[in-house]
Amino acid sequence: MKKSLMLLIVAATLVGCGAKEKAAIKADDKAVDVKVAVAYTGEVDVTEVYTAELKAFKENNITPAVAGLHIDEIRVDVGDKVKEGDVIVTLDKTTLIQQELNLAITQDSYDRMKPVHAAGGVSDQQMIQLENTLNLQKEAVDQLRKNSVIKSPITGVVTARNFEPGDLYASMPILHIMQIDKLKVKAYVSEKYFANVKVGNKIDIEVDVYPGEAFEGSVSRIDPAIDPTTRTFGVEIVVLNKSERLRPGMSARATFNMGQRESVMIPAVALQKQAGSSERYVFVIEDGVADYRFVQDGRRVGESIEVFDGVKAGESVAITGFGRLLDQKQVNIVE
Repeated sequence: MKKSLMLLIVAATLVGCGAKEKAAIKADDKAVDVKVAVAYTGEVDVTEVYTAELKAFKENNITPAVAGLHIDEIRVDVGDKVKEGDVIVTLDKTTLIQQELNLAITQDSYDRMKPVHAAGGVSDQQMIQLENTLNLQKEAVDQLRKNSVIKSPITGVVTARNFEPGDLYASMPILHIMQIDKLKVKAYVSEKYFANVKVGNKIDIEVDVYPGEAFEGSVSRIDPAIDPTTRTFGVEIVVLNKSERLRPGMSARATFNMGQRESVMIPAVALQKQAGSSERYVFVIEDGVADYRFVQDGRRVGESIEVFDGVKAGESVAITGFGRLLDQKQVNIVE
C-alpha cells in the first residue's frame, strides 16, 4: 500500500514538473514587445586626426661668421623678447681695429704705386698682387665689421644662451632665438586624402595642456610628393599664437575635415556589443521577426551612428527589448 502511494506521489511530481516546463516554454515563445526606429541615409563629416608636434615658426642660431673673437657684450638672456634688427651681441673690436689699420696701409701703398705703374716703374704682376691683397683685406674688414655688432634676424624670444661676456667665441651658437607668435605643425596625411587637402584649409589644433580647447590653424604648405614607404604626404599648418599660450615642443593633434559622405544611420542605442568580443550587432525587425545581424559601425553624429554593412536605409531596427531578443524571435512592435 505504501509502495503504491509513493508511486502515485512520484508520478504526480513528474506531471507537475512537466507542466511547469511546458508553461515556461510557452511563456518563452511569447512575442517580445519592442520599439523600433527606421534606418535612414544621412551626411557624415569625414574627419581625420593626426598627432604632431608644435614647432617655432622661425628659429635662428646667433653665430658670428668669424671665429676666435672675444665676446664683448651679450645684451639679452633666456626668456627675453627681441625684435628684428635689435643689437643683441657685440664682439671685441681689437682685431677689427688692427685689420682696418692694415687695410689703410695697403690702400696707401696701392694708391702710391698706381702712378709708378703707369710710368712703367712697377710691373703688371706686382700691381695685380697688390690689388688682390687689397681686396682680401677689404673683405676681411667687412666681415669683422658685420660681426662686431650682431643684430637679431627675427622677432622672437631667446631660448638658449651658451656664452658669457669675455668668452672666446667657439663653434657653439652664442644665442638661440625662436619666433613663437605663430607656430608650425607638420602632419603626415594618408595619400587617399591628397585631393581633399588645400592650402588655406582650416585645421583644429588641440593640446593636452588645454583639454577641450581648439586653436585654429590653416594649411600653409603641402608636400608635392607622396612618401612611397608610408603612403603619406606632409602638410604644414600655421597656428596663430599671439597670446603665446602654446609653446614649441608641445604634443598636438591636428583634426582635418575631409568633406562629407552619405551613410546609413541608425540610433546609437540600437547598436549592441557582442559579449566577449569587439563585434557589434543589431536586430533588424522584418515581418514580425528579429533578424540578428553583425554590423561595422563608423562615426557617431549626435544620437545616431553610421553603419557600413548589415543594415539598409528603410529597414527597422530594435531600440528596446534586448534582454529577451534572440535571432528569429517573434516580436510585437509597440509605439
